Amino acid sequence: MQRRLIAALALVLAACSTEAPLFPAEVYRDTTVSMGSIASFKPDRYAGRWYEIASYPVPFQDGCRQTQAVYTPRNDNGFNVRNSCLDADGDLRSIEGTARPAGPGRLEVRFDSVPFLSAPYWVLWVDEGYRTAVVGVPSGRAGWILNREPTIPPDRLEAARRILSFNGYDLSRLRMTPQAAP
Repeated sequence: MQRRLIAALALVLAACSTEAPLFPAEVYRDTTVSMGSIASFKPDRYAGRWYEIASYPVPFQDGCRQTQAVYTPRNDNGFNVRNSCLDADGDLRSIEGTARPAGPGRLEVRFDSVPFLSAPYWVLWVDEGYRTAVVGVPSGRAGWILNREPTIPPDRLEAARRILSFNGYDLSRLRMTPQAAP
């Protein structure tokens, strides 16, 4: 199970690379559309627990529900990262790594089990209260809507969807992430 998770994560990280990908992957956004991260990103306000509200399909999350990420601040304005979910059997899957600053609203994420690969992580938008965030990757091979609570108000979900669309993402392929127990 652990090897399968590591192999799948390596595939996803490689697919998220802005360089030529090692493996083919689906693209969920029109990469001819300019994508921008938020210049006013505040790492200290981004720290903490985020629940995945919606995402574009990535292999390592197949069958996942109750997906969340915890960002713990480090002294370099980066984070220690722990991503977790419950798989189809109800077992907890998790992976840990680091995210280092790579520009305003931009992080480079690297997971401990695949330290030779890193992936760009661009914060495209956060609401004023840092309750909802939209994250994308320049290659368009992944994207997420995150929220501080497992449920999101309709107005913030709509705002997040508009940000994805503005950055070239195909909303018809966005899938909601189940946060409630089955």
